[in-house]
Amino acid sequence: MTPSADRTATVADNSATFLMDNMIPRAPNINEVTWANPEDYERKLVTTGNDELYMISGGYGSGGTGSNGYKTTVGNGVVVPSTVRKIIVVLPNGNNDISRITTSTRVIAVSMPNDQTVNSQPWGNYRVSVDSIDSMTGYDFLSSVSASIQKVIEASVDTGPTS
Repeated sequence: MTPSADRTATVADNSATFLMDNMIPRAPNINEVTWANPEDYERKLVTTGNDELYMISGGYGSGGTGSNGYKTTVGNGVVVPSTVRKIIVVLPNGNNDISRITTSTRVIAVSMPNDQTVNSQPWGNYRVSVDSIDSMTGYDFLSSVSASIQKVIEASVDTGPTS
């Protein structure tokens, strides 16, 4: 779910953002408003703070409400997720990234309903713990991080700035 605006170095890089493996069906208000705001914030982190970001995003569940009403699938059976989620690990520029993740590393996780009412709140109100996303999806995100650090950074909910 890499935005086109983040891959402008070459035509090939930008074109890759329009492949189906980089897309999921999203309600217009999540896609154009609420989801766009953390994307803008991510760009700010990278351009002003010399930060590196690791991001994991995707959908979960079945059934979202867009401008054409509630749908569980579109097209030839493409599942419309009920929620859209993202995990962002924020690191200062450097090398050996896994070894630089500590218990104080900022991790921003969001889980948003895939519906037209999502923009009634700022995106920061949808922050959750990575543990909650792990629990929802059955995946073990950040599993390459040491267990003692993972336990701390996955349990907390980010309260840092969002703009």
